[in-house]
Amino acid sequence: MSVSRAAMGVLSLTASLLASTAAWADGEVNIYSYRQPDLIKPLLDAFTKETGITTNVLFLDKGLVERIQAEGANSPADVILTVDISRLTEAKDAGVTQPVANETINKDIPAHFRDPDGNWFGLTTRGRVVYASKDRVAENDITYEDLADPKWKGKICTRDGQHSYNIGLFASMIAHNGEAETEKWLTGLKNNLAKKPDGGDRDQAKAILAGECDLALGNTYYVGLMLTNEKEPEQKEWAAAIKVLFPNAKDRGTHVNISGMALAKNAPNKDNALKLMEFLSEGEAQKIYAEQVYEYPVLPGAEPSDVVKSFGTIKPDELPLADIAANRKKASELVDKVGYNDGPQD
Repeated sequence: MSVSRAAMGVLSLTASLLASTAAWADGEVNIYSYRQPDLIKPLLDAFTKETGITTNVLFLDKGLVERIQAEGANSPADVILTVDISRLTEAKDAGVTQPVANETINKDIPAHFRDPDGNWFGLTTRGRVVYASKDRVAENDITYEDLADPKWKGKICTRDGQHSYNIGLFASMIAHNGEAETEKWLTGLKNNLAKKPDGGDRDQAKAILAGECDLALGNTYYVGLMLTNEKEPEQKEWAAAIKVLFPNAKDRGTHVNISGMALAKNAPNKDNALKLMEFLSEGEAQKIYAEQVYEYPVLPGAEPSDVVKSFGTIKPDELPLADIAANRKKASELVDKVGYNDGPQD
């Protein structure tokens, strides 16, 4: 676990705070977050400025759900902020969230980006796209299905097939095409890999620059992180070597995942928590959040940042994320069944 104070500029929850009555004070809201503190600070500063409500943040890099379970009925957690449908459904399935039926939130967040029972809500989206070599790939249109075409043999790189970003995509393929077809497709994709899956999404762009592969799967926001990375300027070169292709733009649309929020089961500051959740779903916060994380706002009509616009236009797949979540276990099983992480077999 990592707790950051300086980066937040707000009071972080500590062991002493958890044991004190301050956690239940008026005018406060307690946030348990998987998102890095510096990414959400501008958002929470704007909320405090508008409402006068202080935000207390506990940042964890793992074990958030287990932490809330261990705290039980006395947990000070009000709002959970996290990324990926897998973590949101994990929180719901673990019983650490409660349903919210809120007119403002439901108006601002499209139905396919929220839990049918109101236990979680998407705030921003990221596309699972194809990074393609600017120098070696002439195509500007592609589908996920195309990635199994033998013409790409030895030319594709990805991270671990069991990573949540890939499992989300594979689960969407099951939802659209069925398990049997997805198994065939996943086998074809495996056979087209240039090497065993490894690294993160940024490493795939680096591999394209190095000529190790021509195509890779990656999330859109990593392109923004690379393009603006002043501390590691070599990442700008990785980003400059690729173009972003939005798969299935001419039919169902590109698979997207979300960052999201949930109301904690035993939220002691429930009214303030709901005020924060309403704020996060509305226009100003959507703009701030999306700019900070190089993602797309879920609020219809809200504009992405100029950096995100530079990737190209995305047509998001409107498959309900709940359907993707329902197929994650099957997707994980298929990854093992086809030996995806073993890489290509000669």
